[in-house]
Amino acid sequence: MYLLAVAAGAANPAQAGANAQLKKSVDNALFSAVVVYFSGLLGVMLIQLIVRHSWPGAGKLAQTPWWAWTGGLLSIAATLAGITFAQKMGSGVFTGITVTASLMTSILLDNFGWVGFKVHPASWPRLVGCALMIAGLWMVAKF
Repeated sequence: MYLLAVAAGAANPAQAGANAQLKKSVDNALFSAVVVYFSGLLGVMLIQLIVRHSWPGAGKLAQTPWWAWTGGLLSIAATLAGITFAQKMGSGVFTGITVTASLMTSILLDNFGWVGFKVHPASWPRLVGCALMIAGLWMVAKF
């Protein structure tokens, strides 16, 4: 599980770079986003053909909280930000900002148990960790 999380994290800067290069080549951020999501859909469909998971029934779909359907919409902001800013800011700064913002938001979500997360209080060591992330981001951006 941790190894896959590391792999996903390592893929983020490469994905942002690839998406930004696509935008640079075609000079259209929204078209690039459509290509990104369409290619992702094709990839997921290919994986489905291989693993053959069953689709959820109507009961499970009806019981799903409204906010659980917003993941794709929320990812549009991250995708368009990467397409638009990653190459301009540089991979280190862009990735540092997104990871630091993700960590800080995660601590907030964990603290209140929002969007289905188990409550995990925002203790002072966790908040110090966020501060260290901000300091590290400043160092990456400065040097």
